[in-house]
Amino acid sequence: MDSDEHKRVLDPEHDTAALKALTHPLRIQLLGLLRQDGPATASELAARTGESSASASYHLRVLAKYAFIAEAEHRDGRERRWRALHTVTSWSNETMESTAAGRAFVSLARRRQIEHLERSLVRHEADMAAGRLGEEWVEPSGISDLMPRLTAESLTELFDTVAAKLEELTARDADDPRAEHVVFLAAGLPLAPHEPAGPAPEDSAPEGIISEDSALQDPAPEDPAPEDSVSEDPVSEDAVPGDPDPLDGVPDGRPREGIDPGDLKP
Repeated sequence: MDSDEHKRVLDPEHDTAALKALTHPLRIQLLGLLRQDGPATASELAARTGESSASASYHLRVLAKYAFIAEAEHRDGRERRWRALHTVTSWSNETMESTAAGRAFVSLARRRQIEHLERSLVRHEADMAAGRLGEEWVEPSGISDLMPRLTAESLTELFDTVAAKLEELTARDADDPRAEHVVFLAAGLPLAPHEPAGPAPEDSAPEGIISEDSALQDPAPEDPAPEDSVSEDPVSEDAVPGDPDPLDGVPDGRPREGIDPGDLKP
């Protein structure tokens, strides 16, 4: 699907500034749009994101500074077009785990991927309801949340097998006019056994089950933002930005294959 030269592999030791640049939500969105739709100007991207041309232009220059994008061939002398230099962003989880900045980056990226899945589900349902997708997509579409018992070696083999098959199918369908962008997220998150606990209160529901009564209760308030959270507005090109919006542009870190949901941003 993507040769090594088409991947941007991030290393927390050598790419600290690039990591900071990539975590800004608008930069992630702009990078994802360039990867998905091809070269564009700041004005074109501003119209798609609802931002000003000046803001889009600034963030595009930051992405270019850290070699995520570069100037594309211009159609005339009055415009400045940009193109993505890679199709995916990837990293080694083991390497990222070695630094606090790397761990924080991966954690934020994964949470943005979950948000991307939620937005994609809304768009998918709307596209199906409006007839923008054919009936042939009804049966194969869906989400699976299985919980198999696997060893670390088996989980690695599972990801490798999925990546290889995805590469094969993507190449096969590359020139098929029936093909559509498909948001494909794969998660493998081992969970340790629960600690023994005392008997649950009589009025509590079992974990994972919502009773009809509980569904009518007011939802719990959201957790407050951490005290050390950083504003999304950049102070300088090297300022640490807010949460990433992937990925809209950042994959779950797999040393073999980066899966980039930012390419498929709704």
